[in-house]
Order: sequence, then C-alpha cells, then structure tokens
Amino acid sequence: MPAAVEGEAIEVIQVADGRPIKMWTEGVPVEAEARQQLLNTARLPFIFHHLAVMPDVHLGKGSTIGSVIPTRGAIIPAAVGVDIGCGMIATRTTLNAADLPDHLHGLRSAIERAVPHGRTVGRGKRDQGSWQNPPQAVNALWAGLLPGFKRIVGKYPRLQDSNHHQHLGTLGTGNHFIEVCLDEADRVWFMLHSGSRGVGNAIGRSFIALAQADMRQHLANLPDRDLAYLKEGSAHFDDYVEAVGWAQEYARCNRSVMMASVIDAVRRLIGKPFSVDAEAVNCHHNYVQKETHFGSEVFVTRKGAVSARQGELGIIPGSMGAKSFIVRGKGNADSFNSCSHGAGRVMSRNEARRRFTVADQERATAHVECRKDQEVIDEIPMAYKDIDAVMHAQRSLVEVVHTLRQVVCVKG
Repeated sequence: MPAAVEGEAIEVIQVADGRPIKMWTEGVPVEAEARQQLLNTARLPFIFHHLAVMPDVHLGKGSTIGSVIPTRGAIIPAAVGVDIGCGMIATRTTLNAADLPDHLHGLRSAIERAVPHGRTVGRGKRDQGSWQNPPQAVNALWAGLLPGFKRIVGKYPRLQDSNHHQHLGTLGTGNHFIEVCLDEADRVWFMLHSGSRGVGNAIGRSFIALAQADMRQHLANLPDRDLAYLKEGSAHFDDYVEAVGWAQEYARCNRSVMMASVIDAVRRLIGKPFSVDAEAVNCHHNYVQKETHFGSEVFVTRKGAVSARQGELGIIPGSMGAKSFIVRGKGNADSFNSCSHGAGRVMSRNEARRRFTVADQERATAHVECRKDQEVIDEIPMAYKDIDAVMHAQRSLVEVVHTLRQVVCVKG
C-alpha cells in the first residue's frame, strides 16, 4: 500500500457489532442520513474487513452512493443498483480546440442526431431514446450478447420483454451525458456516461425483489429492506452473478458503440481527418465483481466508485459545467483499490428544481454548449459537491493525468 499522503485525514468509524468504516471525506460534506446508511451496511454479518467511503458519498437506495462494499458469502442487489454497469468512457483525439467549429450548436446537434437520448413517455409513442431500426454496429454487438441473454431469460422469462436490443447504443436520461472536452493542452476529448439501460434496470429490480422475497421472514431484522441480500449457495445467488455480469458487459458495449457513433458524427461535421488516440478508458462505477483483498477472495460492490488499481486509468467527471479528470490509480489497499465516481450530489433532484431557475442554469453553464431549460435544472452544477474538494480528499487514491473542461454537453 502506498505511504499515506502528508496531511491527509481519513476518518475511521468503529462500529459496534459491525465492521469499521474508513472515509476519504476530508473537507467535503456528508449528510447524516448517509452516515446512518453506512452504519446500517457495516453491521451486516457478511461485510469483509471494513467499508471504504469515497468523498462523493451521498444518500442512496439502501446503501450510500460513493461506497465500496466488500462481502463474503453474500451480495446485496440493491447496493449494485438498477443501473448495473453504469460508468464512463473517454478517448482523446488528434483534434485541437482550433479545429472545432466557431459555433458549437451544430456540433451538439450532430451528436444528438447520431445517438438516441432522452425518453418519450406515453402509450403508442415510440421512445425517442431507443432505436426504431438499430444500425448494423448495434446488431453485431447484440448478436454477441444474445446467447447470454437467452440463458438468463430461460430461467427468468419476464426479462424477455425488457428493452434490450433497442437500447443498445443509446444514452438514457438523468445524469447520463455525452461531452466534447478540452484538456490542459487544448486537445479534444470525447467523453460519455451511461449504463445498461432498460434491460439492466429490469435485471436489477427483478433480483432486488427476489432477495426481499427470499428474506421475507428476516426483513424485520434488517435496518432497511433494500439491504436484503442473496446468500452464496442459495437458489438465486448464482443466477444473479451471471445476470449482473452480463448486464455489466452490455453496459460496456453500450458505451463503446455510442462512442463510435459520436466519432463518426464529428468526422462528418468537421471534415478534417483525425484519429482517436489509444489513450481511452471504459470503466464501470456501479458494479460487483470477485477480487482478492487482504489475502481473501471477496465480492466487491462499487456503488458509485471506480477501480483504481496501481497504474489503472479511470474517469472522475465533475458536474454539468464543471471540469472532469482522467486519473491514474495508486493502488491504495485500504480503499480496496478504488476512488470516487464523480463529484456527488449535495441535494436531491427535487430540491434542486425547487431552489434553482433556468436563469441560474444559464449562468452556471454559460461556457458550455448545452441544454438550458427546466428539464435539466436538477443537473445544475450547484446541486453537486465541489469537484476540487472531492479530488483533494482522495489524493492518496489517484493522481490526475488530465484535467478536462467541457465545451459541449448532450443530456437526455
């Protein structure tokens, strides 16, 4: 494990009848409700060694977003969540800022045409956020994912009608985004954030319900029903591991095909030949996988956290209108080789809508070509923690390789 950074303050909470909690939250707010969720999780009997808490930590469903949960003999489906495999992809191009159009609205429009985004709600309406006729690249990826999906559906037929093929290569809504960014040398990067879309949501919700049903007699003993877990060796545990692994691969493919669509759209618009640098990152931040830590093989759930093994590249985005970072992991053992997945919210979406106006959004994103309307106020930068404070709090977990500032942002 790397030596502690001089002056670093890591809060350690000793939990009665539970595992310790180690928090990289120096200088950033942590709401009381999130602390209670951490205590609830730390007292579960199958938690291994300790919980690791990232500086973007905030209230989540059952357990906090921004936490790393190592377990032996059990997995908590709600901790993994319903956007299984949600994460980031970024790639550097040979373009420079001067190669971009003087007016960026056309660039944003080209990306919006190339990648389905958002959602249309209403009976009889085609969802604008899905493909009506998926392109060949999507069909090819789906063909590779289909055998695994068929195995899952063979056991859980209700998942057959989830939106899967039509969502592959689409962005979604909420905090998902596509950005054109510039680094410290004014080189152009493309970056986007999305996950496993409708099919991952269906898988997550299905197994959360199964865990709660399996534990029906014991739910009263849990501090939160969303901490219901699947025990290793139980009827649904192996099925969940298979399904969640498939959804994580779907999410990775989803980001890859969207990135290809973005690159093609920009090539058609700009005209100047360019290549895509090998310095690319595609990383999950809502997922579970088996890893070895402190000499034991355990399941590690990163609920809003990124793997940061020694030398491993990752992405930590700021809020809409703030800078983002390409980072290199330091392999900090106490964090289970992890870092934050972003800035982290300081208020709910509803609170942001109550507190801020479209005029506030326009001022906060004046330097970015993006939507500035009532529907995206919940993503206003002020609804998030200060990304500089978040990065300072985790200086023993990662080093910054590139600092990116967005100039175009596409939201669903």
